[in-house]
Amino acid sequence: MEHFHQKLSFREKAGYSLGDAGANFVFQVLMAYQFYFFTKVMGISPVAAGTLFLIGRFFDAITDPLMGIIADRTKTRWGRFRPWLVWSALPFAGIFWMTFTTPDFEPTGRLVYAYVMYFLLMAIYTVNNVPYCALNGVMTGDVNERTSLSTYRFVSVTIITFIVQGFTWPLVAKFGQGDDARGWSITIGIFAILTIGLMVVAFLSARERVQPDPNQHTSAKQDLLDTLKNKPWVVLFCATLMIFIMLVVRGGSLPFFMDAYVDREAMYAFLTNLNLVVPASGDLSWWQTILNTFGLLILQDQSNTPNVAFAFFNMAATPTTLIGVLLSKPLSERFGKRGVFCGCLLLTAASTMSLLFVPADKVGLMFLQGLSWGACYGPTIPLLWSMIGDAADYSEWQTGRRATGFVFAGVVFALKFGLGIGGFVGGMILAAYGYDASAPLTDTAILGIRHSATLYPALFIVAGACILFFYPITKELNLEIADELAGRRRKFSTT
Repeated sequence: MEHFHQKLSFREKAGYSLGDAGANFVFQVLMAYQFYFFTKVMGISPVAAGTLFLIGRFFDAITDPLMGIIADRTKTRWGRFRPWLVWSALPFAGIFWMTFTTPDFEPTGRLVYAYVMYFLLMAIYTVNNVPYCALNGVMTGDVNERTSLSTYRFVSVTIITFIVQGFTWPLVAKFGQGDDARGWSITIGIFAILTIGLMVVAFLSARERVQPDPNQHTSAKQDLLDTLKNKPWVVLFCATLMIFIMLVVRGGSLPFFMDAYVDREAMYAFLTNLNLVVPASGDLSWWQTILNTFGLLILQDQSNTPNVAFAFFNMAATPTTLIGVLLSKPLSERFGKRGVFCGCLLLTAASTMSLLFVPADKVGLMFLQGLSWGACYGPTIPLLWSMIGDAADYSEWQTGRRATGFVFAGVVFALKFGLGIGGFVGGMILAAYGYDASAPLTDTAILGIRHSATLYPALFIVAGACILFFYPITKELNLEIADELAGRRRKFSTT
């Protein structure tokens, strides 16, 4: 049987993907560094920082669905969702920079500033990212091409992850010269400028093709009811929540893990063997000069050893993650999206847990674990967003009504709710183990850091995989829905 096809050009898919590259300068910094920055640089207690991340999510519970409703009802000559990318680009970048710029205030003033800027950042993230994500569901109705579009998108995300997790901490040390607050402000300022350009390119590249029935009339209440009755959406919402709690708890703990647990001498020796150390003579090779420009060489005083090690480990894992992302489409076409998603999550949980058993001086084993983690997790990244588009199709198939923006807004909220709960859980875990940024580390606090980077994230991943077993859209049903909806759209497009 011949199924519905609607191909997109390389230019359009690549251009669209750059929008998520821009948003991920923000998201990856938050995922990997929000807890570290607010506690170690801005001087907020772990409990206060964790509470900030959690409270912000109740704000998102209002703004994310509201943005989905607004985007679904936006009508311009550029479409419903595209315009929001360029309308939000400048405030998004500006608030991002201000959030990671530490004011010269008293502790209470810094806490108030952190709350205000974090809330504003999450609000403008919603204005930008809900319409951007919804674009994925309306650029094509071809279910396999939708996975391909998501794959392009997350190739760009993987590249930005490489930059953010690889360059951020070394650049902070380089620009700050001992003043971390200054280093963070300059580094994030550079990222913010790049974000603006990427959003504009995405706006110019994408096109909206999947349109709701022009005779469709729905209220916000009907959108909500349709979404809550949409079983695939409910499953994806819950699974997304678990996955992003895991990512934030794990990602936020790894800088502490590298700084507090890993043996410094073993770390230095490992990187020395790779020539990632400034020679005693000061004479740098051409490639060392390039690395040093970005702060990716260990100084003679070894003060930036954890920074460089953390960056190198993250950058080295990027190619294996990218391979996983690229395998997502062929694997899902053969085995189905749900099976690949569940299987890769379980492998990711096993890889995450394995780090707990690596001794502090076995840096080579930690390096290999990072490579395996990226390969296991990679295929799940584009699948999530492709499946959300499928969930929007499922709702339209059952009800005859389409609310793409609202469907994607709900999962964006789950993502951000996971970001907040993950930050809160991470803070509570470290506090429970007695971690205090202003006091010497105890053995119990170090154990808490290790558990926060391994045990607890693994549990959340397993929970996400178990939830996905209830996802009802099989490979065969996915194709059936796409074919039937294509037939319906042909009818109302000619009337």
